[in-house]
Amino acid sequence: MRITTVGLDADDTLWHNETLFRLTQDRFRALMADVAPPEVLDQRLAEIEKRNLRLYGYGVKGFTLSMIETVMELTGNEPPGRVVADILAAGREMLSEPVEPLPGVDDALAELSEQYRLVLITKGDLLHQEQKLAASGLGDLFAAVEIVSEKDAGTYQRVFARHGTGAAEAVMCGNSVRSDILPALEAGAFAAHVPYPLTWAHEMADAPTDHPRFAELETIRHLPGWIRSLHGG
Repeated sequence: MRITTVGLDADDTLWHNETLFRLTQDRFRALMADVAPPEVLDQRLAEIEKRNLRLYGYGVKGFTLSMIETVMELTGNEPPGRVVADILAAGREMLSEPVEPLPGVDDALAELSEQYRLVLITKGDLLHQEQKLAASGLGDLFAAVEIVSEKDAGTYQRVFARHGTGAAEAVMCGNSVRSDILPALEAGAFAAHVPYPLTWAHEMADAPTDHPRFAELETIRHLPGWIRSLHGG
């Protein structure tokens, strides 16, 4: 089996992301402690985030707007004190958070880039994702970058045809079974799941453990060796 192209997710695969969202949500709970108990706040925020995905897409800006909308709904459009200003400040802090590659990412990508065409395939806000890639120091290792609104089988088929030799000769690696694994397999690619300790509820899905093109890897350090094993190298 010949592999020519390796697609890589960005958030929580190459650098931390969900951890920042969880910390900000903790801050949101503290701000709203006098308005709603944590479980009510979390449920309402999750509902509003899901509802807003088609409008705002993925990322910090949509999350910030959803927090503000949650506040407005729970307070009858009369938020207490500086809550909205504090939420906006939290969103700005998330957007300016330093980016540092996760352990093993630098070496794994450097090794892979010597033999394969690397393509970054990520969801989220265009400007913020571009900023994070630049700040990570990994940008020069990628032959192409695709920042998409959604990841489905059609997305992977188009991306791997545009930047490679088709999905059948491509591998997708990421932390989300729902976005990085299942649709890539449906497109005909190989897929490697590298779990991150935290997963957003919207990205939850069961891994296809019996699929011949799927592998669960403990760390991204194992990705080059697994790909070599696919074609006996």
